[in-house]
Amino acid sequence: MRAMKIPGVFRDKNKIFTENPGCCGGNRVYNEKLVKHKGRELRSWNPYRSKLAAAMLKGLELDICEDSRVLYLGAATGTTVSHISDIVKDGVVYAVENSPLAVNGLLKVSEKRENIVPVLGDANHPDRYFSIVSGVDLVYQDISQRNQSEIFVINVERYLKDEGAGVLMVKARSIDVSLKPREAFDLVCSELESSGLKVESMFDLQPFEKDHAVVVISK
Repeated sequence: MRAMKIPGVFRDKNKIFTENPGCCGGNRVYNEKLVKHKGRELRSWNPYRSKLAAAMLKGLELDICEDSRVLYLGAATGTTVSHISDIVKDGVVYAVENSPLAVNGLLKVSEKRENIVPVLGDANHPDRYFSIVSGVDLVYQDISQRNQSEIFVINVERYLKDEGAGVLMVKARSIDVSLKPREAFDLVCSELESSGLKVESMFDLQPFEKDHAVVVISK
C-alpha cells in the first residue's frame, strides 16, 4: 500500500482506496470493502463502478487538495461523489443531479459526509444553481448526453476559477454512434478547444470502461 500524489488516495497494485473520514468510521456507501492501514480506515474504490477511479489507475493526476471546492455534474446516487468527499475533507462537493430519485440517494450519502451539497438541477442550465454554487477548483462531469461538451463548457465558464481544472468523462456512443470511439473523443477535444479551453490530456478508460475517455482541461 502506498500513498498517491493526490492527498487521501492510496494504491495497492491494481486496487485504489480513499480514507474514510472520522465521522464515517465503519460506514459504507455501496457495500465497498473497508481495510485498515497504519491506523487509517480505507474504502476500496471500484474502477468498474467509478470512471474517476479507473482514470486514476491509468495515470490521471488531479491537482486538488483537502480544502478544494468541486462541482460534480451528473452525480447520480453518489458513488464517486463519496470518494471525492473523502479527498476534499475540508472542502466541499457540489453534487448536481437532475433525477429526484438519484438525489434521494445523494441525500443519504450527505447525511454523514457534510461536505457534500446535493443539488437537484439540470446541468444544461448552470445559472439555476448559482445561489448555491460558488467558484470551484475543479469541475468534474459524467453526463451521457450528445451535448456533453457544451454542458461542460458553460459550467466551466460559469464556475471554474482561472487556475482551476476540469475533468470530462466522454461516452463515445452518446456523441455519435456513427463515429469510431477515437473520432468521437477527438471531436469533443476540438469542441473544447474551439470554446477557448486548453486540453491538457486525453486517454481512454479501457479495460475498465468500453468506449469511454477522460479529458482534462485548463482555462
